[in-house]
Amino acid sequence: MYVETKLPFNQEYIQAISKDRNEPGWMATLRSKALEMANSLDMPKPDKTKITNWNFTDFQHSNKEAVKITSIDELPEELRAYFDGDASMENLYIQRNQTAAYNSLSQELQDKGVIFTDIFTAMNEHSDLVEKYYMNDAVAVDQNRLTALHGALMNGGIFVYVPRNVQIKEPLQAVFWQEDTDSALLNHVLVVAEEGSSVTYVENYISHNDTEETVANLVTEVFAHDNAQVAYGAVDNFAEGTTTYVNRRGVAKHDARIDWALGQMNDGNTVSENITYLMGENAASDAKAVSVGRGKQTQNFTSSIRQFGKATDGYILQRGVMKGSASTIFNAIGKIEHGATKANSEQESRVLMLSEKSRGDANPILLIDEDDVTAGHAASVGRVDPLQMYYLMSRGLEREEAERLVIHGFLAPVVAQLPIESVRKQLTQVIERKVY
Repeated sequence: MYVETKLPFNQEYIQAISKDRNEPGWMATLRSKALEMANSLDMPKPDKTKITNWNFTDFQHSNKEAVKITSIDELPEELRAYFDGDASMENLYIQRNQTAAYNSLSQELQDKGVIFTDIFTAMNEHSDLVEKYYMNDAVAVDQNRLTALHGALMNGGIFVYVPRNVQIKEPLQAVFWQEDTDSALLNHVLVVAEEGSSVTYVENYISHNDTEETVANLVTEVFAHDNAQVAYGAVDNFAEGTTTYVNRRGVAKHDARIDWALGQMNDGNTVSENITYLMGENAASDAKAVSVGRGKQTQNFTSSIRQFGKATDGYILQRGVMKGSASTIFNAIGKIEHGATKANSEQESRVLMLSEKSRGDANPILLIDEDDVTAGHAASVGRVDPLQMYYLMSRGLEREEAERLVIHGFLAPVVAQLPIESVRKQLTQVIERKVY
């Protein structure tokens, strides 16, 4: 299939978006310049995965404003599974297609100066603060064609800001619901934790377009200033008809920490990049991810931790299970830059294939430009042990049930280590749905 490379959007369309949303001048300028770049930049080139024929440009960009939500009971059963209970629906954001349908933040956190609101409200009410971080440091507009397209056509997202020394004990949760089957989502998540602060942020992506094709182009930027702690959890669960590009990046300063707990559960073709920059001394990052592939989907996941500061600590743990004709590539990249003495970089990637036609590839990569460091890696790709299946089936289990237990057992070492309880529960539920 040939995909038209010329974008079906022009400068007049971009300017109309900014005008309709009453965006600040800097955002209008960014959109305009990004569109110019998108027409000339190359597509990203994920390792060993050809995406030139994937559709990233033909989609329905705008939708009518979605109906507001007043209770979790108004959501479909599939979405209600992402919540532990009503819990007064505090510290929760729900987005239907590209519209903020529900947004709540406790009065206590508001009084402390915490910001937890949709990206467009944040641009209008906190313009200077958003401008300081938005596609300015972690993710560059001109990184590739898809980041430029995101910059030009961003149509949803959230802004999280935690002031200095504010410790948020309860997780902040965002649910991005692609309700309309032809609705594209170019979502931007911006999380800023000032010096000495801490926050746990959890997000869920979900769609229902099993047959109709559309696009998700997602960008996340996380900033942890000196002594700040950010725990970032996500369960991506787009349906088969959504082609997904995910670009999540974090910047950690002195004694800061950014931990990732990612459930990569999309059913459509996906290319995902998760990169953390440890800029300050004693900065740390722990990136854990699990994936289940099925059908004919192709997936490419890259996790990378680049260590610039002294005595930094980076750990990557990835596990994936492939069924049917699914194929996946796990790249784990640890990069210790010159001057990052006493740094430690560890990584582990494992892929389990459950069928003859499934494919998996785990690539451990260590790039070290300093002598006084420690580093290590492990990787494995293999099929289910026939003896293990025989043993389970000899105890009266059907093949599907035996396979289900093998999958849960293989992913359990990662799922059990995820630091965010709600993400562990959600992942277990999604895995359960995907293994049948």
